[in-house]
Amino acid sequence: MKDINIEKFAVILVISLLVSLFISFLYLTFYRNKSTGSQIHRAFPLLGVSITTIFICIQFSLPLSLGLLGALSIVRFRTPIKEPEEIGFIMLVIAASICCATFNWVFLGVLLFVTFLGLIILKFGPRFLVRKYHDGMLLITLPTKEYKTINNKISEYLEKHLPKGETESILENEEESIISYSFSNINKTSMPNIQSDLKELSINIKSNIFFNRPNTI
Repeated sequence: MKDINIEKFAVILVISLLVSLFISFLYLTFYRNKSTGSQIHRAFPLLGVSITTIFICIQFSLPLSLGLLGALSIVRFRTPIKEPEEIGFIMLVIAASICCATFNWVFLGVLLFVTFLGLIILKFGPRFLVRKYHDGMLLITLPTKEYKTINNKISEYLEKHLPKGETESILENEEESIISYSFSNINKTSMPNIQSDLKELSINIKSNIFFNRPNTI
């Protein structure tokens, strides 16, 4: 502990904070478009400096290490993780904080570089690695008898006005049919027009638009 004075400790915390902010930036850049979770990136700076401080304190003391292990075995976190990517980013913050606490700057640089490279590959790589995400869903409900008559017109209209969308499902029973159509990059001024145009195809059509994330339009 004699080798870690207050100035060196402050520098390490600043580096950990900057790294955590960079990881938050990665989260926002690569996963903001489909994020429906708890916006966990806001906690990354606090997690980073806290974990760095904990490992600096315990790495020179075996009793402290054993005490922390016993304390953490009691703690239970009940908050559910809504996005699977959140687990990966939390582990990334922990790994980066440990690198800072143990002064492994080379490991830290390699970790961040490989992480950034992996995210680039997942976003712009081969199609089997990239899943297509949509901004929202258009639900069309109408009587089954009318659907059998105008289903081709509905499909043509959707393909023309929502070219980046695709039909997710068609639920049909004796009374009514429900079409689920996902879309991307919709213009906010076109939404009322879409609903009114569908009404022109049939007055019995009911349409609902749902968005997967805030600030879509």
